[in-house]
Amino acid sequence: MMQLQKGDITAFGGDAIVNAANNSLLGGGGVDGAIHKAAGPQLLAECKTLGGCETGQAKITKGYNLPARFVIHTVGPVWYGGEKGEHELLERAYRNSLELALSTDLATIAFPNISTGIYAFPKPQAAQIAISVVKEMFVKAHDLQVTFICFDDENYQLYQKLLA
Repeated sequence: MMQLQKGDITAFGGDAIVNAANNSLLGGGGVDGAIHKAAGPQLLAECKTLGGCETGQAKITKGYNLPARFVIHTVGPVWYGGEKGEHELLERAYRNSLELALSTDLATIAFPNISTGIYAFPKPQAAQIAISVVKEMFVKAHDLQVTFICFDDENYQLYQKLLA
């Protein structure tokens, strides 16, 4: 099952939220900074033990002060014009996050708009990739509730059209 919400991903009360992290996993701007701030210093302390994360991969931590029990950290690609494997890396970020959720027996997960902020991945292409990976690989085959949480109007409207 797929759902769409507009708002702040740090308020999601399901099993896990996905953090659009950087390779260090030590916090940053945008959704990454908001998640680290809302979760509290214990999140940073746990992230320091993980040794970073490669682009397209995913790692899981506790949620600490967040309503969600877990944070799945994934690193999306920086957009370089689409000629450096960015589409495949973004697909892998979603796929690996979902596989980690399933292997941890989670029932609900929320995604932000990975790579569409400072990493400059084109929002229409990123939304299509996110929905395609979730729809084709996981929703039909698994009992996993996926919520896309869009902070801005542009992403929300893109997802609304694609999910209609």
